[in-house]
Amino acid sequence: MNNVTVKDYSVSGEEFQLVFDAVLEMYKTEPQPSLEKLPSYYQSEDYISHTDTKRNLFENVYHWVRSYMLSKKMALVTQHTKTGSQQVLDIGCGTGDFLKMAQEYKWNVAGVEPDAQARKIASEKTGIQIENNDWLAEVPDESFDAITMWHVLEHVPDLQAQIATLKRIVKPNGTIFIAVPNFKSHDANHYKESWAAFDVPRHLWHFSQKSIKQLFGKQDMKVVKILPMKFDAYYVSLLSEKHKTGKMNPIKAFYRGFVSNFKAITTSEYSSLIYVIKNN
Repeated sequence: MNNVTVKDYSVSGEEFQLVFDAVLEMYKTEPQPSLEKLPSYYQSEDYISHTDTKRNLFENVYHWVRSYMLSKKMALVTQHTKTGSQQVLDIGCGTGDFLKMAQEYKWNVAGVEPDAQARKIASEKTGIQIENNDWLAEVPDESFDAITMWHVLEHVPDLQAQIATLKRIVKPNGTIFIAVPNFKSHDANHYKESWAAFDVPRHLWHFSQKSIKQLFGKQDMKVVKILPMKFDAYYVSLLSEKHKTGKMNPIKAFYRGFVSNFKAITTSEYSSLIYVIKNN
């Protein structure tokens, strides 16, 4: 595949390159911002996962879908984790909605969130201290039965180190749940450089099913199930239309999301995918 030039539509207007790794079948955003500069690319009121705002129809729809998906995610985590196991860590927990629901299911929860504003909201919502990323280095080995990263792995600066940390802190036979966009989906192929889920430079990595299997396989972890996130095709298409034409065009976006999900029935290449990964 060829490299792709993609614009940061949300904050800076800068252009970045998606450089293809043929061995891992994934793209890397280049140049990657320095660790000092990276937070500045999240400083936007439009970065919706760091707020609970509902200023318009788009944000209201986003939060409705997020609420709907929370119960689905919790059911998935419960289904794939041993009965009686109650230690769950949510990395990149945003404003804490998943952790709050996990508490309602009587799980013992911990959360990590790099953004100070979101961390404050999550702490107030859950009544626990939400940690920053540095805390992960202090976590004892084999601490958690389940670790979740809902649309977070693509944001991590040091990918290999992050996966090694997951391997270290998850219990033997524990489960990791990873949700990431899928650049091999129909909506990605349709919108190309305007595809909203590229979201450079906040998204530093762009995964395929093959890349996730290989990356975790290197750490002796195995993908045991892959599930679709069908709503993402509509949400991403809506934002992609705005990138492409300057307007959201909800009718076009709904059609494109429908087509993407329909084609994925045979290809399994949905706009976003959840990977259930077992530690061996």
